[in-house]
Amino acid sequence: QVQPVESGGGLVQPGGSLTLSCLVSATILSRNTMYWYRQERGKGRELVVTSAPSGTVIYADSVKGRFTASRNNTQNTMYLQMNNLKPEDSGVYYCKTPYNWGHGTQVTVSA
Repeated sequence: QVQPVESGGGLVQPGGSLTLSCLVSATILSRNTMYWYRQERGKGRELVVTSAPSGTVIYADSVKGRFTASRNNTQNTMYLQMNNLKPEDSGVYYCKTPYNWGHGTQVTVSA
């Protein structure tokens, strides 16, 4: 299976916004539940978003109301819009399919 590819990370001030992208094959995206995880340095990976092909999205309590996940099957891409970012949102964000992980993209929220 082709590995998903994340992009869009960077350095942002508290209260700022970023949009992450996950490029994945059209077949996988249209047929499977997809996930966003994040990992702070020295900690385990935390499930942030579960996105079903039906359109159902489940968010971790820590990001509810601030993060929005979406899909564009035409572009073979899943997105994560992150608003009102906090320092505790910092970490490496990973896109995951049922088959494999991406390499991750770093998000740093700091003044």
